[in-house]
Amino acid sequence: MKILKKLLKWIVYIIGSIIILLYIFDYDYILKGIRVVYFTGHTTAFIDDYPYFENDIIEKGNTPSPWPNHKDYNTSNETDKLASTNKDLGTIAYVIIKNDSIWFEKYYDGFNATSKTNSFSMAKSITSALLGKAIMEGHIKSLDQPVSDFYPEYSYAKTTVGDLSSMASGLDWVEHYTSPFSVTARANYDDDLAETILNQKVVKTPGKEFEYLSGSTALLGMVIQKATKKPLAQYLSESFWKPLGATEDALWQLDDAENRLAKAFTSISSNAKDFARFGKLYKDHGKWNGKQLLDSAFVAKSITPRFSENPIYGYGFWLKTINDKRFFMMRGHLGQYVIVEPEDNVIIVRLGHSKGPGNPIATFTSDISTYIEEAYNMLNYDL
Repeated sequence: MKILKKLLKWIVYIIGSIIILLYIFDYDYILKGIRVVYFTGHTTAFIDDYPYFENDIIEKGNTPSPWPNHKDYNTSNETDKLASTNKDLGTIAYVIIKNDSIWFEKYYDGFNATSKTNSFSMAKSITSALLGKAIMEGHIKSLDQPVSDFYPEYSYAKTTVGDLSSMASGLDWVEHYTSPFSVTARANYDDDLAETILNQKVVKTPGKEFEYLSGSTALLGMVIQKATKKPLAQYLSESFWKPLGATEDALWQLDDAENRLAKAFTSISSNAKDFARFGKLYKDHGKWNGKQLLDSAFVAKSITPRFSENPIYGYGFWLKTINDKRFFMMRGHLGQYVIVEPEDNVIIVRLGHSKGPGNPIATFTSDISTYIEEAYNMLNYDL
């Protein structure tokens, strides 16, 4: 018994010492990560984590506009391959929109059409849309405006707001989702996001090559907020959520209750059909119900590769060609997708718990092809 008591005392001492050291060396955000992830029975970030964070509300308008159902609504069933993939990877929503009408929708694992789940990096596409809106309204001059106009800390660099949106910032950022000591983890769990971002230096020539860095979009969000003088959630609500007729309020995670800076690179909590509205907006060249919400030239640039050497990204959107089909998409961690083929007028939305083994960050995983191919099989379309 004495040995056991002594052992427990040493364990408490070691744990206490570790906690003290984390606070001393400014790694106390790791404790929040442990509390949010491991103490809730998870091993990584999860899609319904919004109750564990501070959030701003992205308000819907007074005249929501539900998607109409297609005349052939839900008359087709999942293919065997799609059903198997959805089960194996923990899909919670799968929606096919054909000619701007809901052609197929199915929800799983206790989730439904209005369940809020984490966009993860689909928020990057939405933040880029906010950049386009800020340019359209004159808050930001153009894609070529230097970041240093807003944050003189970067006066030594030539990084532009367009470089941030197109993932060509040159920032000293390591995109790592499993190490608790990574800057990505710090940005997600720390209580002062602005401090974390402004500590990142530009160490490569900006505007030269694609390098996927969440810090680029985080800084872009800070620029937009400074330029518009509005919290990102408010600006998103006024610019898109209300005009697009979203049917539900959404949430945008903040760093903490005091600073209240939205994580522009991640964590908008909404549902499949409201996320899909951004697919339709870009498919229709920035126009919604006859009103030009985004400049069509900005939209066209967004869904065109910036760098021919790496043609998988434009400005805030991922790009993928299958045969002669050209898809653009919003993508998020664990397999959150809004996938669009404008010529076929098809939008595919998938939300869920996993995108399969490996979960590589800046390449296309095989699940994406499956969701596209099986949707086309269900539609009886050639691919």
